[in-house]
Amino acid sequence: MLKGRTLFYVSESGQYTARRRAKEANNHLEKILEEGNSPILVEIDVSQEVPVIVINERYFISVTYNDVPVGKSLQGQALAWKNTLEVATRKAEYERTPQYYVKAIVIAIAVIFLAFILSWKLGVIWQRWLKPLSETDKDSHPPNSNTSNQPSTDHPRESSFNFQLISLLVLLAIIRGIIWIFALGYISRLFHETRQGSDVIIEILQISLITDIFPLGNQKYSILDFFILIGLLTGLVTLTRMVSRVLKSKLLSATGLNRAVQDTTALIVNYTLIFLGTIVVLQVWGLDLSSLTVFASVLGVGIGLGLQGIAKEFVSGLVLIFERPIQVGDFVDVDGLMGTVERISVRSTEIRTLDQISVILPNSRFLDSEVINWSHSSPISRLKIPVGVAYGSNLEAVRKILIDTARNHQDILYTPSPQVFFSDFGDSSLNFKLLVWINKPHKQFKIKSDLYFKIDSQFRQEGIEIPFPQTDINFRSSDVPAQNLSPELINSLTTLSNSLAMWLKHNSNYHGTQEKNKEIKLDKTTKKSNSISHENDSSYRNQL
Repeated sequence: MLKGRTLFYVSESGQYTARRRAKEANNHLEKILEEGNSPILVEIDVSQEVPVIVINERYFISVTYNDVPVGKSLQGQALAWKNTLEVATRKAEYERTPQYYVKAIVIAIAVIFLAFILSWKLGVIWQRWLKPLSETDKDSHPPNSNTSNQPSTDHPRESSFNFQLISLLVLLAIIRGIIWIFALGYISRLFHETRQGSDVIIEILQISLITDIFPLGNQKYSILDFFILIGLLTGLVTLTRMVSRVLKSKLLSATGLNRAVQDTTALIVNYTLIFLGTIVVLQVWGLDLSSLTVFASVLGVGIGLGLQGIAKEFVSGLVLIFERPIQVGDFVDVDGLMGTVERISVRSTEIRTLDQISVILPNSRFLDSEVINWSHSSPISRLKIPVGVAYGSNLEAVRKILIDTARNHQDILYTPSPQVFFSDFGDSSLNFKLLVWINKPHKQFKIKSDLYFKIDSQFRQEGIEIPFPQTDINFRSSDVPAQNLSPELINSLTTLSNSLAMWLKHNSNYHGTQEKNKEIKLDKTTKKSNSISHENDSSYRNQL
């Protein structure tokens, strides 16, 4: 090596190892450059048994048969090393001059500026194209843009779109990092003071990446091997997703199957391809699957002990996928949580509530608890709307109003027709039940609200009262014998009664006096104003 540059490789020779020979040759080169004798002369001495390379008439290194590759002679190898040394020494001498340092600094500044421009342009791509694209996608699908209460079915697509944006952002960050790594690496190669350090770092990284240190089965693998495996598995998952997406959008959509069947079929194909592809990737990677029998046994014990919850959710997911008690797009009620099923995976199920909130539920919850599926086999369901009217109301008019109100609603089915049942005589009202049929279970709350508004309006027009609960309390009077009251109590009550009567009389007299005083003041004010106006009129006439 010379100033951090690798010139050529040597092999062992007799009692000298290759490392020792290279170390002595490097020391000779450093001493020759430090002496500063210019020009440096490189010659080949062929008077010995093997060619000897001489620098400035000093012994440098002998070219042995171990140094010569197959198909090449000793003289040819010596001549190649001589040419390499001449070029390297001339370059090393030039790199010690001030002109080279100025040139290298200018190049380093230019490289840093170029790296900065490229990094800035990548940021511009994100700010101008990708980020506005994500905001435009959100604005074009606002959570309240749907006039109905049906949860948006574009949520998986939005999630996929967001995942793609995040992937692009990570890719841009990686590209930025690579740009700066290459820039700094190139700059470090310009100066011999940093060149050797960068070579050491690169060599350490290479050794760390390619050294087999992880035993697996009968073989050992390096960090680079695991990076390759991760890359292969990532490519496999990406490819299977693309195949599943194409299968769903191009083939299954053309068959006329409903959304739930399409999603289930695409999901099964996706996991099947991942399973088979993983086996193929592991075989191509060089892993003997027969060596994983012990690992499989340990994994089985782990599933039986520590991974019971995951195994339970996995089995529940398979039951939901194949038995299909619930499907994507169904409107369900799970322990009071109502919403539309958006996604079913092997571990969990995603439900979008009426408030446009995504709730992730473990699959076992659908098998362990009571689930109401409003869309199972058919989305048609019946609503019960209780209505109470006051006693004495015209019941035929009530019946007609309820039937007409239900038939005039656009979301209520005409067949089966709405029905009204007189349920019972309540404490404060006559109770009826209006039964209607709908085919949009997710809109049941809106339908009920619309009906109640219309029924209240019609009842007000017809004078039909909707009562509120009330209770009449009757007090039964009884004669209290006088002898049961003590004389003190009778005297106290008499005194209190007289005092109250005097206070009321005094109060009334006081208020009467106040009213008379106000009337007298008002009369005086009126007379005074009339007198002033009369005098003003007389003065005006005299002036005329």
